[in-house]
Amino acid sequence: MKLLLLPLLALLVSCVSVPKGIEPIHNFSLERYLGTWYEIARLDHSFERGLSHVSAEYSLRDDGGVRVKNVGYSAAKDRWQEAVGKAYFVKDEKTGHLKVTFQWPFYSSYVVFKLDDAYQYAYVTGNDLNTLWLLSRTPTVDDEVLKDFKADAARRGFDVTSLRMVDQTPLD
Repeated sequence: MKLLLLPLLALLVSCVSVPKGIEPIHNFSLERYLGTWYEIARLDHSFERGLSHVSAEYSLRDDGGVRVKNVGYSAAKDRWQEAVGKAYFVKDEKTGHLKVTFQWPFYSSYVVFKLDDAYQYAYVTGNDLNTLWLLSRTPTVDDEVLKDFKADAARRGFDVTSLRMVDQTPLD
């Protein structure tokens, strides 16, 4: 039985790792990060495929963790989809590396690797270079922000040619 648990434990630990060449930000302030963020661009993946108007809302939980509420619109299903999870710091509260779960006991990395001083833009990845998001406090960003995001992500080894721009135009 112990031999069966070791591979499972290794899998769970690897899901909260940081990709090679990525460093989570230091001096992270959860209080300033809380609130609503809009998804501007992402590397597509199964759990968000086909969604537009994606946003994430972060709030404090009673247990000291973070409540994560993701919302996106599926035009194919003509309805809003929502996922609620929870996140906890991996190392300490000053390091922008959290583990997030939407289906306990499975956690994934949430690594903030770039954040402007005003907490208006965030570059986020998971445990590998196949996950990447540009988040903003507003539904749109200046071209310069997008240009910097693409250049920074490419320098770090992300496949920016596969980036998907998220439609945030108002729905009627």
